[in-house]
Amino acid sequence: MRDFKATDNPRLKRNKTKPNKVKRKRPRDWRRLLQRALRVAVAAVSVTFIVGGAVVAARMLAASDFMRVARVHVENTQRTSEEEIVALSDIKIGDRIFELDLEMIAARIEENPWVRQARVDRIFPQDVRIRVAEREPRAIVNLGYLYYVDGGGEVFKMLDGRDRLDYPVITGMERDELLDNPPQAQQRLRRAISLLGELEQRRHFNIEAVSEIHLDSRRGIALYTYRSAVPVYLGEEDYAAKLDRLERIYKELEPRLAVLEYIDLQVPGRIIVRRDAGTASTGG
Repeated sequence: MRDFKATDNPRLKRNKTKPNKVKRKRPRDWRRLLQRALRVAVAAVSVTFIVGGAVVAARMLAASDFMRVARVHVENTQRTSEEEIVALSDIKIGDRIFELDLEMIAARIEENPWVRQARVDRIFPQDVRIRVAEREPRAIVNLGYLYYVDGGGEVFKMLDGRDRLDYPVITGMERDELLDNPPQAQQRLRRAISLLGELEQRRHFNIEAVSEIHLDSRRGIALYTYRSAVPVYLGEEDYAAKLDRLERIYKELEPRLAVLEYIDLQVPGRIIVRRDAGTASTGG
């Protein structure tokens, strides 16, 4: 016979229950929590006091007589004077150094036509430094009145009695063109300035031999010789190659400039010289 044990009965197995287990919660370490919270609070209060103290100290320092302008240094002046730059800056000895608007001061200084750029810095505790970059005239442009032009083709100053006139003169540009279409006008002026740079590198027909650069919207650029004002027609491009051809015979032409009507370099590989009595061509 089979011996059925109580444990073999599946019904009895399902009814069997496990003894209850009670989980005990670990008590919170309130002491450690309070210590941590106290440390955080102390750190926050310390930071607040430090920041607040720094702000108060900065305000007191800024308001004190110690942080006031005692000296203004001006650097890189040639066309302008230190007195002019300081007057334009409107900085007064005794001004609070923290209250200076450096960008506004620089903008006021740049109102001087000779000043291309100005930079103003505080030199603590009591000094201010102004560094200027001045414009260098490269030519004079005739726009009804005479104006200086810098290397970037920018017209920046109308000439007065104190200004030098020993610069090449650019003609052929109208004042309305400069006002109505500044980018185009500046591009034409830059082309003329670039040609001046080419002339400065030459030995015979160089910048000393030129008195005027004429800008013609149809025929391009023409140079006028310093002696006898003979036009030299260059056109629109290949200036270096054209000037090379002219330099090869210029020493022969120079004594006869007074009897020449023009010199034309626009025909590739040739130099056309017109005399008062007729036309002659010389191979390039």
